[in-house]
Amino acid sequence: MRPVDWVKTLFETNYFGVVRVTQAVLPGMRERRTGAIVNISSVAGRLAIAGHGHYSAVKHALEALSEALAQEVQRFGIRVAIVEPGVVVTPIFSKARRFADPASPYFDHVRRLLLLYQKQMPHAAQPADAARVIYEAATSPEPRLRWLVGEDARLLVAGRQRMSDEEYVAAGRAMPDDQYLEEIRQRFGFTW
Repeated sequence: MRPVDWVKTLFETNYFGVVRVTQAVLPGMRERRTGAIVNISSVAGRLAIAGHGHYSAVKHALEALSEALAQEVQRFGIRVAIVEPGVVVTPIFSKARRFADPASPYFDHVRRLLLLYQKQMPHAAQPADAARVIYEAATSPEPRLRWLVGEDARLLVAGRQRMSDEEYVAAGRAMPDDQYLEEIRQRFGFTW
């Protein structure tokens, strides 16, 4: 578990920051009776992964806010979209290693999460892919609430939908890395 102050910074940036910006732009959008709010979530906003619980919690909260907001502002001609990237090649992954504390009782989960990211990197989406999806979410003549970015995001969401909650929880059990990766590959349809 991370210190609470660190978790608060995640929420401050990824949730409360969005709330503040949304509150600032909504009055003008309501007045004009048009607009688009595109919130950048993550595939982690649809499924929580061991070792990534706080980040998933923030993104789940953002998804709930966005879903409710979409219902609330639809009558004003405002669309709300949630963009859910999987792995996108950015510098964030070099920062993730600092949380892999070998003394943590949850070290194996964080280490396996980083191993999973490493396996996905050769097939990861590029920032330009995310930008295209963001643009499409804001301008599509056929708006929808959720927009996935990357094949891994599609595979993870579809695979999770096929699993019971109990099967998903069992994926966190202790096992060798090669077995873990094979189970993930089979359950979600990865080709690496």
